Amino acid sequence: MRGNAEITADFNTLLTGELTAMDVYFVQSRICHNWGFHKLTERWAHEMEDETRHAESLIKRILFLEGAPDLRQRISYSIAASVEEMLKSNLELEIGVAKHLREVIAKCETLGDHGSRMVLEELLEDTENDHILWLETQLKLISKVGLENYLQSQV
Repeated sequence: MRGNAEITADFNTLLTGELTAMDVYFVQSRICHNWGFHKLTERWAHEMEDETRHAESLIKRILFLEGAPDLRQRISYSIAASVEEMLKSNLELEIGVAKHLREVIAKCETLGDHGSRMVLEELLEDTENDHILWLETQLKLISKVGLENYLQSQV
């Protein structure tokens, strides 16, 4: 099925974000493993797997729309120097992804591409109810129990 070129381009932009998030979570899982924060190592590995599934969904839809997935692009990012910085930068990244997902969902609705909208709604659900919620919870925990206590609970 030949899809709308604008929607395909938006899907590729979203794919760039998912691939970037995969890379970020992969590196953070290795950093936390090196620091001995095994619970965070597991969580970042989980996040990486989620982002991989998101990328796969986008790639499948791009191919269905007879587009070409662009796997070469990444968003510029720097590796956070602390766990708290990781949490804050990841929250910022996920909030940006959710905002972009909502914009493209609205465009899909306007253009009558309900199949693409459904794919994106699933990603948005996961982004808001898993990724963002978990990150916000961790930052609230740090503010309530202190960074040292939080980090001790991640060993």
